[in-house]
Amino acid sequence: MNTSANPAEAHNEALTGFREDVIRGLSASRKRLDPKYFYDATGSELFEHITRLPEYYITRTETRLMEQIAPEIGQACFDTRAVVEFGSGSGRRSEILLGALSTVTNYVPMDVSAELLEATRSVVNLAYPEIRVVPLLADFGQELSLPSEVPSSRLGYFPGSTIGNFNPQGATEFLARARSLLGDKARMLVGADLVKPHHVLDQAYNDSEGVTERFNKNILARINRELDGDFDLDAFAHQAFFDEGMGRIEMHLVSLADQKARINGGPVFEFKAGETIHTESSHKFTLGGFRDMARQAGWHPVQHWTDDQQLFSIHLLSQR
Repeated sequence: MNTSANPAEAHNEALTGFREDVIRGLSASRKRLDPKYFYDATGSELFEHITRLPEYYITRTETRLMEQIAPEIGQACFDTRAVVEFGSGSGRRSEILLGALSTVTNYVPMDVSAELLEATRSVVNLAYPEIRVVPLLADFGQELSLPSEVPSSRLGYFPGSTIGNFNPQGATEFLARARSLLGDKARMLVGADLVKPHHVLDQAYNDSEGVTERFNKNILARINRELDGDFDLDAFAHQAFFDEGMGRIEMHLVSLADQKARINGGPVFEFKAGETIHTESSHKFTLGGFRDMARQAGWHPVQHWTDDQQLFSIHLLSQR
């Protein structure tokens, strides 16, 4: 999806895509749902809550690191005129980045959530009224195009270690598509979560307040709300664990009994007790592994930064 259609058309297109993806994912031999559908208004609020939990280190670590390195980013990207953000988020890290880039005239937040895009637009407009905000309702996992008015000398921004939601091949393909989208002489700034002790990861995705559980189950609640589904949320349990072989955290919803569920006008989905729906993967990186992946996608690694505890990394890439 890459659309600037009127709101009603955009909503109908998004709903059709959601329905098709749900049917495809839950009809597979190993059931799955795309994590991009976590982020409706409710899911986005729950995720913001997660970012403030003591166990969840990613957002606060990345934000502090961005605050520390902002002057260096400003020097390295001194001629940037447009920032293109893949997944608009809450806007705080975007504010830090835009504040470091004195030459930016256009900011293009990209997201599948119209609500998130509007929230981001409001935050940036308030902080930087001189910057033109060009929201793009789009799935950054697909082929994309930018509005013609977005100037060259672009900086792509992909924070939050969202790149870890792709499998390794998918992450490489995404970086290659981003390179093509951003054009000649573009740069890319990417956040990547680092490999670390398993207990730190386990606690981050299994918080003591159960917020991540509610976030995970909200994808079923969204199916019920938007697709007239009849999923019983109490009949599923949240599960998150680190898969050593795959180098990633996996999140699942585990069926607690043999059961059936459906969406309006769709097939009946059958679940065995113990069967899971794979809702998200979050790959963790080494510094060398990330740089190798960037090179495979045609980027040149320029510089990277990490926090003092080596929890998180931010990478600046360029086109030679």
